Amino acid sequence: MVKTEKTIYPTLFLIAALGVCLTLGTVGALGAEAQAELSGDALIAGGMTFGMKIGVDGAVVVDVGKVGGTSKSPAADAGLKRGDIITKADGAAVYDTHDLIEAIENGGDKVTLSLVRGGKEISATVRPEKDEDGNRRIGVLIRDSAAGIGTVTYIDPDTLTFAGLGHGICDAESGTLLPIAHGSVEEITVTGINQGKTGSPGEIRGSFSGRRIGKILKNSETGVYGVLTQLPSDSDALYDVAEADEVRDGTAYIRSTVGGKAELYEIKITKIGDGGQKNFAVKVTDERLIDLTGGIVQGMSGSPIIQSGKLVGAITHVLVGDPTAGYGIFIGNMLGASQTAEFYEDSAA
Repeated sequence: MVKTEKTIYPTLFLIAALGVCLTLGTVGALGAEAQAELSGDALIAGGMTFGMKIGVDGAVVVDVGKVGGTSKSPAADAGLKRGDIITKADGAAVYDTHDLIEAIENGGDKVTLSLVRGGKEISATVRPEKDEDGNRRIGVLIRDSAAGIGTVTYIDPDTLTFAGLGHGICDAESGTLLPIAHGSVEEITVTGINQGKTGSPGEIRGSFSGRRIGKILKNSETGVYGVLTQLPSDSDALYDVAEADEVRDGTAYIRSTVGGKAELYEIKITKIGDGGQKNFAVKVTDERLIDLTGGIVQGMSGSPIIQSGKLVGAITHVLVGDPTAGYGIFIGNMLGASQTAEFYEDSAA
């Protein structure tokens, strides 16, 4: 629901109605020393649309309600809330929905759950009730996966490691960053574009082709990170990396393949932030992109931004009251997260 004209939307388009949103967490600007280490590293600027399928490390509570056939809600009584991530049941790991259902069915009168809420671990004890079919239930709606479309920001030409989105995949209700158990990069067939309009953010429409082209190894406040199996087409644009203090108000360019091939579309960087949630504001000025998409649309999240011949950042959000306006993240913040944070252990064949 649109509340005000200043509402901002993260620009990843979720294909399925999975109740997952993307938010940009607070990312401080890197110090001068860290930025200097990144400067001069030539990276391939992305702009290519890609699909994501992720499995959540745990079971995410989507809703809390009554057990069918009863007036009771064991989950509500135990204090469970939307956005809680259930990671254990009676000490046993919960990797997905099946694990939780099995633990509730085979547990005793009381089941102790380990939860992650707001990044903190807590516990709750639930007392399951039988539904109208005689199954033991606690009164929660849960999910363990998500899928969507985003844009590649950069690719390391030597290792094929990449980053995209510029913000994390988070729970819609709580804003909690979703922990990834496994994830794949999927080839996307773009089927159309819904243009952005005032009060209604647009979106890139697409479908999964069924071809896996890489792995997602990390979900971070600054984006998703992984490795590709091969270089995608239009991977011929190498740029040096800009330091945060090199970014200036004025002309810059979004690199995007929304028109069917890689193009540079003119924008204006209108305001440099202080390293918080929105590192800088942007305004689309290229009539070609406005005619094509209306401005910035969902699915363009992660589109690389070029200024003065360097890779300076990525598109992250669109302003719902003006689809030609949005926000971006410094490329140094994305690179810093890829270098310092732990990746999940990939055990997929």
